[in-house]
Amino acid sequence: RTNRGVVEGINNKLKLIKRCGFGLINFTNFEIRAIMNWHFDDSLAY
Repeated sequence: RTNRGVVEGINNKLKLIKRCGFGLINFTNFEIRAIMNWHFDDSLAY
């Protein structure tokens, strides 16, 4: 039996960034914020 918890967590974080990213100018800024959130602590991403 497999567990999809990790993938669901990643999708949830990306959706959160999308909701909070109303002021993002372009996709590059979204991409940078997503990568920062992926590799670093949450306090550094915002």
